[in-house]
Amino acid sequence: MDRLSLSDAAYAALGAGRPDAATLAHLRRAALSRHLLLLREIVRAAPDEAGPWYARLCAEERTAPEQTRARLADPLFGAWAAHRLRALRHGGPRPAQTTEPHKTDGRHAARAPKDARRLSVEHDGLTLRVRLDDTDPRRALLGLVPADRLTAAETAHWQTCLTAAWRLLVERHRPDARILAAVLELVVPVRPDPSARGISATSADAYGAVAMSAPADGTALAVGLLHEAQHSVLNAVTALFDLVGAPAVPDYSPWRDDPRPPSGLLHGAYAYLAVTRFWRAEAAATGDPLAAFEFARWREAVAGTADRLRAGGALTAAGARFVDALRAEVGTWLDEPVEPRVARLAGHANADHRLRWRLRNRAVDPGDAAALAAAWRRGARPPRVESRLVPSPRRALENSARLDLMHHSLRGDTGPVTVHRPGGRASAGDAALLGGDHGTALSAYQKGIVAEPADDAAWTGLALVADRLDRLEVVVAGYRALGARPDPLEFASWISG
Repeated sequence: MDRLSLSDAAYAALGAGRPDAATLAHLRRAALSRHLLLLREIVRAAPDEAGPWYARLCAEERTAPEQTRARLADPLFGAWAAHRLRALRHGGPRPAQTTEPHKTDGRHAARAPKDARRLSVEHDGLTLRVRLDDTDPRRALLGLVPADRLTAAETAHWQTCLTAAWRLLVERHRPDARILAAVLELVVPVRPDPSARGISATSADAYGAVAMSAPADGTALAVGLLHEAQHSVLNAVTALFDLVGAPAVPDYSPWRDDPRPPSGLLHGAYAYLAVTRFWRAEAAATGDPLAAFEFARWREAVAGTADRLRAGGALTAAGARFVDALRAEVGTWLDEPVEPRVARLAGHANADHRLRWRLRNRAVDPGDAAALAAAWRRGARPPRVESRLVPSPRRALENSARLDLMHHSLRGDTGPVTVHRPGGRASAGDAALLGGDHGTALSAYQKGIVAEPADDAAWTGLALVADRLDRLEVVVAGYRALGARPDPLEFASWISG
């Protein structure tokens, strides 16, 4: 096996999300090397169990080296090997297998099922070939619940979407299409989440594999594949270089409703660097306001996250170099003009997410909330109260009726708004905010809070319009402890003043 290293120029291009073919080939070799190391450690951890099949595998490699290496490089073999080794070392649950560790329900762990579907698309000289796997038991190791066996119609839908996605990528995002063709090997269909537009995931142990619910269309599939391929690339990089050290303190993530450690923030920023580049090109090519909205929203999120990573002290020297390249790439996009209304809505969307994140993950001690309420009743100055990070026990995917309303408007839809939140609805205040009528929006949110102080959406709407509720969770906790229902903006001004 050759020495695995990258030049500084190649490393910087990788950080910027623009790796060349040689770098991607290097990462694929590194993934195979990791699989082989895992295999060696499995044999060492369970020699009596693994020795006989390992000997047969070595014999197979002598007679058919290319085929054997291809099987060992398979993403699901990597997922299986990592899971198996963890079980051997830590006594966790064993992956489904027979008495021979390299078999899974009668199938070799180093061999893809013969009945796996193969999808191939070609356009303008570029070809993408992937395995659409709905049978291999190991596919559950990618972290999401696999879908049932696909029907002929469902398989045809995947093929149709992939054909459309590939045409779009090749015609308007050709460099990213080349990266995707070099990285993506396997797609595992998974069950959808009814509260989300679509879900997807990658595993650090399965380079080139994506678990994904059925896409709505070719554009959705293109964005999803680019996003997840970035995660695969970064997973391969972190297997070669330590990018994050200590302290690993969780922080705000623009893409999640739960706090994330620095490694998670880096993954989000790197994945959304590709997403931002996609929407930037789409906005330029089509003039679509929704594409411009996505571009404006995510460029700020990526740049802001990169800045917080650099200032947080958790990056190693290699991590700082990587993030610097990422930040330089997105930094060139920050001053590009976006239509004012679109930019305003993108700013609202980002601020709204951060406010909802604070309400979800930062808590105020009940005694402190009661002290605020008591001081208000006495007409005294408010005590200084701070919130603390108390992450919600369950991860939630981003769902916002206000965001759905923004998308609805930017698409030019005239029908009813489709809200992707169980029981959620856009309010009159949201409609006024969308139209730029802040006076009407402010009044609507104030009335909504007085009527129902537990309405988080009304509180975040009020904060967006007032533009000065920087410790919203403290205001909300104190207000809810009052019992009475004064003007919420007056109460917020009292706390901040």
